[in-house]
Amino acid sequence: MQPQQLGRPSTRSWAVALALTLVLGSGSLAFGLAQGESEPAPVPSAQPAPRTPRTVHVATDGNDEAEGGRSTPVRTVRAAVKRSGPGDTVVVHAGTYREELKIENRPGLSLVAAPGEEVWLDGSVVVPGWTGDGSRWVSRGWTEDFDPSPTYSWGQPDNEKSGWNFVSPDHPMAAHPDQVWVDGERQLQVGSRGEIRAGTFYVDQARDELVLGTDPTGRTVTASAETRALRVRSAGMLIRGIGFRRYAPSVPHMGAITVEAPDVTFDQVRVSDNATTGMHIMSSGVQLRDVTIARNGMMGLTGTHSDDLELTRVTAEDNNLEQFNQSPAAGGVKIGRSSGVLIRDSVFAGNLANGLWFDESVHDIRLLGSRIVDNSGHGVSIELSGKAVVVDNVIARNGGNGLKANNAEDVAVWNNTFADNNRSINVVQDDRDLDPQGSFRDPDLPLTWQTQGVTIRNNIVVHSGARTLPSGPDGSRTCLLCVEDFSGRWTAAEMDVTALGNAYQRPDATSPRWVVVWARRSKDPYVFRTLDQFRQTVRQEETGRLFTGTPVLDEDLKPLPVLQRLTREIAQPLPEDLAVVTGRPAGTRHLGAWLR
Repeated sequence: MQPQQLGRPSTRSWAVALALTLVLGSGSLAFGLAQGESEPAPVPSAQPAPRTPRTVHVATDGNDEAEGGRSTPVRTVRAAVKRSGPGDTVVVHAGTYREELKIENRPGLSLVAAPGEEVWLDGSVVVPGWTGDGSRWVSRGWTEDFDPSPTYSWGQPDNEKSGWNFVSPDHPMAAHPDQVWVDGERQLQVGSRGEIRAGTFYVDQARDELVLGTDPTGRTVTASAETRALRVRSAGMLIRGIGFRRYAPSVPHMGAITVEAPDVTFDQVRVSDNATTGMHIMSSGVQLRDVTIARNGMMGLTGTHSDDLELTRVTAEDNNLEQFNQSPAAGGVKIGRSSGVLIRDSVFAGNLANGLWFDESVHDIRLLGSRIVDNSGHGVSIELSGKAVVVDNVIARNGGNGLKANNAEDVAVWNNTFADNNRSINVVQDDRDLDPQGSFRDPDLPLTWQTQGVTIRNNIVVHSGARTLPSGPDGSRTCLLCVEDFSGRWTAAEMDVTALGNAYQRPDATSPRWVVVWARRSKDPYVFRTLDQFRQTVRQEETGRLFTGTPVLDEDLKPLPVLQRLTREIAQPLPEDLAVVTGRPAGTRHLGAWLR
């Protein structure tokens, strides 16, 4: 599920508006001329001289009344932006800047850290004046009041339907954006003074007090005081080398950073420790390069209507610290209602929900050369989406499925290494193609929401025995490759799911007991305990190999010699289209990811 949004920002809509203006303007002029009259000759007008881009400097010892030169910097980023124009550069020098920014009407502006200098935009303040109160400590005069709306709609209560409610009863304060740190150590918010203990805090709004359970004597206490770090409303901007941390956006704010204009680039940026979502993209042509998104309260990054989004060397780790429910939205990165998404050479690790989730009408996905590991939910989920290439990834130790393809069509799963996930590859169909049940279907995208055309080739699929299977010691509900149609309409063959050239490994014949689960319409699916049974019954995995009791990966998830020797016998030639996106020669035979 994805949040409701305003209409998709589009350069096309701007062009349409301009065309209408021109048409209406010329029509009005023609109507004003008498019959037989000709238009007057145009009067030459002086063309303004091209504007020379300028650079404005910002430093913590600057003055907002200064000129903004290198030796006369301004004090705040806000002042620098205000005096800048299209195509200018704002250079921010080392330090912490406690401010919010909204940048509009400045296309092509660059907001960059000075080379080699550490710059933070920080939404927190130091909280002084602590006094003892029994086993608690109190700072009076704290008047920050953040909106705890738990959904993407302001002032609305949480959804009641299971799977659609954001906040878990086990973590009832999750949607409250208040945040406190003691010497940089994050404190847990509680809902009453009576719940205070070491490591927690309480906001007593009736008394304008901030209450701590940890002794702050001789220590620095900081608390979030600003809601939003940056709203980008100017096309073609570059943001480079700047960190954004400790802001307190409410869930409906969508993120501490929101990108609302096209063709914006973030380079060498860090977004961390924000109350709900770190960053939200709602426009096209956005690029993230060498960006780290970490320790945000709900989501690291979300994108809606973010066509042609590119994430290169992005790290999304340890997000959902507030432990929102995994669904509708929590974890590392979630993209919806978008076309042309490229993710390469990135890391999605340790998120307390899904690592990477494509949901509700995402079309043309390329996930390449990335590591998706140690997330508590699914590693990768492709849901109600299609035309996806999942190639050359390591997907390991995720608490849910390694890869879940749910109502997903035209999915190529080639040359990945799956290790110690719950279900490593789980291909699923349900009946939302018939009844969307509240999910958004984009009528402009060629998606049926029917699982069709899933090719599974040259993957290494391992349960090493290092982790206990969630379903119990016999692994009776877990499988290495699982294909099911819960709507009872199709067999796996009718869904055109094919498996060939994959290597499977388990420590013994019961871990898991089922190697493959294979859909067969309304009947219970086939369950195959060996690869030979799978091959003989449904004519799949003609070259595939199952290793029982023989490890095939080392501690770094690289193939051991026992597997390397069999690569040419097992693996299928890499097709031309995948060779292009991976940069490997067509026809290459390789098992698993190409580990760097």
